[in-house]
Amino acid sequence: MRKKQFKTESQKLLDMMINSIYTHKEIFLRELISNASDAVDKLYFKSLTDSSVSLSKNDYAIWIKADKAARTLTISDNGIGMTEAELENNLGTIAKSGSFDFKRDNGSSEGVDIIGQFGVGFYSAFMVASKIKVASKPYGADEAFLWESEGASGYTIEKCDKASFGTEITLYIKEDTEEEKYSEFLEEYRIRGLIKKYSDYIRYPIKMEVENEKLKAGSTDEYETVTEIETLNSMIPLWKKSASEVTAEEYAAFYRDKFYDFEKPLRTITQKSEGTATYSALMFIPSRAPFNYYTKDYEKGLELYSSGVMIMEKCSDLLPDYFGFVKGLVDSSDLSLNISREMLQHDRQLKIMAKAIEKKIKSELEKMLESDRENYEKFFDAFGIQLKFGLYADYGMHKDVLVDLVLFKSSEGKYVSLKEYVSNMKDGQNCIYYASGETEAKIAMLPQVEAVKSRGYEVLYLTDDVDEFALKMLGKYDDKEFKSVTAEALDLATDDEKKKIDEANSGASDMLSVMKEAIGKVSAVKFSANLTNHPVCLSSEGELSVEMEKVLRRMPGAEGAPEAKVVLEINHSHKITEKLFKLYAEDKETLKKYAKILYFEACLISGLSLDDPAEFATLVSELMI
Repeated sequence: MRKKQFKTESQKLLDMMINSIYTHKEIFLRELISNASDAVDKLYFKSLTDSSVSLSKNDYAIWIKADKAARTLTISDNGIGMTEAELENNLGTIAKSGSFDFKRDNGSSEGVDIIGQFGVGFYSAFMVASKIKVASKPYGADEAFLWESEGASGYTIEKCDKASFGTEITLYIKEDTEEEKYSEFLEEYRIRGLIKKYSDYIRYPIKMEVENEKLKAGSTDEYETVTEIETLNSMIPLWKKSASEVTAEEYAAFYRDKFYDFEKPLRTITQKSEGTATYSALMFIPSRAPFNYYTKDYEKGLELYSSGVMIMEKCSDLLPDYFGFVKGLVDSSDLSLNISREMLQHDRQLKIMAKAIEKKIKSELEKMLESDRENYEKFFDAFGIQLKFGLYADYGMHKDVLVDLVLFKSSEGKYVSLKEYVSNMKDGQNCIYYASGETEAKIAMLPQVEAVKSRGYEVLYLTDDVDEFALKMLGKYDDKEFKSVTAEALDLATDDEKKKIDEANSGASDMLSVMKEAIGKVSAVKFSANLTNHPVCLSSEGELSVEMEKVLRRMPGAEGAPEAKVVLEINHSHKITEKLFKLYAEDKETLKKYAKILYFEACLISGLSLDDPAEFATLVSELMI
């Protein structure tokens, strides 16, 4: 027996394979199980055309055995096996893939989907093993061979005794260090967890001897340790089945178990695509937001599988941010993966899949909005703000995708979509009216809301910080402009009312100037026909409203944030107007105090904090004496 060097003759390359390509050491088990599955697939493929292969599909399996005393972990299969030459070619040459060659030479066949393609997965075992032995016997052969290596120093191949066909890989697990606890890969719970995480849907049973505590025969309280063989994987992916074959309860149970949610999902989405991008997707819309959903710690993304083997836990590229609440997975055999199968290459296939998934999610949300309103509103309570951020983000690039999915509470006391609002508009109504505030109750108390409602118009209530910014980004909906009821240019008056107000403002310009100067924090004081019962209100000039200013000032680095141009509007029909004219004629100093009180009153109605509440209290007290 002569020790051979790897054909690459490069210790540096093998070191890179072991230490650089893979992010997590635990990946080694996924790779070895995938290789075993490939070997079984090859024999099964052979059985389709060779009657000498007498096994049925149910005869195939993969076995795992952990020996803590010997510090060995063994993965074996009853697949095609390898000849001496194949051991030399496949294991003696780094990055040589027997699976890739098999796919190239045989093409695809129904029921056969070879996983491996790069030929480096086997070497990931050196991350946890100081030595590896591979005993293999081809199906139908008389001789078996043993490949053995301790890593970059080279390998040996010699004949060995092996009773059955297939391949047996024995890993001699490294000793623990202060930094790494390699012994964990000999623990049953850890092996179970890794198989459940990465290889649960390998199509052949993965079996392991386990010890279970069971009641002794004839006893009610005495237990004994029993060694049993358990299948650790579920084998058949739920998403591979037709939707008609799976019950809602099965989907819900899968979701709760897979994504650790105690509630069933609001909606299950299945999708199968063939052609340019071939994949199966199983997605869920949760019934509630995770506790960290609206924090920077939340990671969006779908689980990504390649032929039933999990490649990524969260593939963020498959979900846009505004649909980041969706849970689920995508399985494809057409993915262009990097050499470690841990990351995707950013290619055309991925973009096609992401676009199709986005379209499917939108379609399902639209169906839920139309046919399951109660659950859609429950969904919107949990995730609606994310859709609104999507409207505003990227300069409104995604507004066409999202605009009809967004709901707002309204003065009718219910959720309403923009489409529903427009369909309910009065004849002659040209604008979509909205008002912003901290709560629906506070918005309903705004004087302008009262005025708009008195004319029979519905008002959208915007209570989320992003709402008004999103509507500004939309600009219009169905050719109807959005108009804030607190805008200075609200324009609810008739032509006759406008004429009277213009005359009133012109005739009282000097008095209004005195009041403006006394307040000092408004761009104008004027009489208004937009009020009904309230004496005053605040409105804003231009695009920046008072509520938008409040949002901007709460943001980090708010120093120097723009300020809204505020207008104090006075109800010309209110009795307070008579008092103001009398004071202007008889006591201008008291008029100035009234002006400040009216401004403070308008601020409180608008939900603004007073810069000087002590001054407000003093003025009220003085006027009460």
